[in-house]
Amino acid sequence: LTISVPILFAIFPQTEDLALKIFSYLLEPVKMIFKSVASYIPNLFIILVIYYCIKYIVKGIQYIANEIESENLKISGFYPDWAQPTFNIIRFLLYAFMIAMIYPYLPGSDSGVFQGISVFVGLIISLGSSTVIGNIIAGLVITYMRPFKLGDRIQLNETTGNVIEKTPFVTRLRTPKNEVVTIPNSFIMSSHTTNYSVSARQYGLIIHSTVTIGYDVPWRQVHQLLINAARQTTGVLPEPKPFVLETELSDYYPCYQINAYIKDADKLGDIYSDLHQNIQDVFNEAGVEIMSPHYFAGRDGSASTIPTAPYPDDRVEPSKK
Repeated sequence: LTISVPILFAIFPQTEDLALKIFSYLLEPVKMIFKSVASYIPNLFIILVIYYCIKYIVKGIQYIANEIESENLKISGFYPDWAQPTFNIIRFLLYAFMIAMIYPYLPGSDSGVFQGISVFVGLIISLGSSTVIGNIIAGLVITYMRPFKLGDRIQLNETTGNVIEKTPFVTRLRTPKNEVVTIPNSFIMSSHTTNYSVSARQYGLIIHSTVTIGYDVPWRQVHQLLINAARQTTGVLPEPKPFVLETELSDYYPCYQINAYIKDADKLGDIYSDLHQNIQDVFNEAGVEIMSPHYFAGRDGSASTIPTAPYPDDRVEPSKK
């Protein structure tokens, strides 16, 4: 219809001028578009050159990062787990630099409307992303501080678990009860973190438990019983040897703390449980009372608190005895 009407007007001499004017109205935008495309081709080539240069630079840096992460390439003072985060930072900066270089060559970039929209979008992002930016910065600081890595058993305030995921925004822990806890990185930065796995790998993690024994039992005997219980515990290292500290001389009993070295921090709960069971077995077999809860040493004829029936293999389940 748009073409047929001017053609119809062109048939008659009275409307021929009107037809030519309508044709000029139709052709002028088309000519303008083709002229703009033709004049924009040099800028398009510049944009493509900038894009492919940045693209291949990113690929080269990614190759180096992969080599460092796989430890095929070693740089003194640069840890393998820094490779990917550092690559992500450099990639972001390069793409930001690329956008800044391409921006003047975009069509309409010098337009006031285009610039106003850019300022408006930037303002919205800056106002609405303060928390997000805070978490990203905290994630970067955590990465380079290296307080923990994937798989480590850590305690963050009241939460204990293994690190299963680290992102720029949050860190996720799986607790011993298989609960997945998501923690913002900014919260981690403002809290204290205990890493059990690092100590276990490098020095041997020391587990410890306190028992209270009456003053009537020689302290040397108590030390030996606690050390025997620790040596019978699965997961406790024979070297360095377990040792005992007397932490307090209370009104009714001394407090003895057994300390032992372990390597597997992931089994911390199981090792503690096994240690406590062995302490009960060893002391019961030796006829020594564990004074918790409180008991007075003086007897008035009441029965002892030591179990009367010996059970050398108490760790077997009752259904299997």
